[in-house]
Amino acid sequence: MKFHAAVIRDWGVKFAVVIVQPQLIRMPLEATKAQIAFAPAFPGVPIVLMAQDSAGVPFFHGRKDLVALAHDIPFDAIQWQEYSYGR
Repeated sequence: MKFHAAVIRDWGVKFAVVIVQPQLIRMPLEATKAQIAFAPAFPGVPIVLMAQDSAGVPFFHGRKDLVALAHDIPFDAIQWQEYSYGR
């Protein structure tokens, strides 16, 4: 599976932000399952999911402290990369 994500190091905290479809974040149980599914790609690193609304504004799902950090980072400053894992 290929996906886009970024590993963020900010304020002494390291976490991954993974881009997903907006409908996934709107379903909290499915969002949590997705975080678990992405975990092997980022061993030991907490995962925050990110999607954009129709206006391009990002919104997040994950630990509240990490979501707050991610929200404060300018979207265009994030260095996205393509990752793959699994099949």
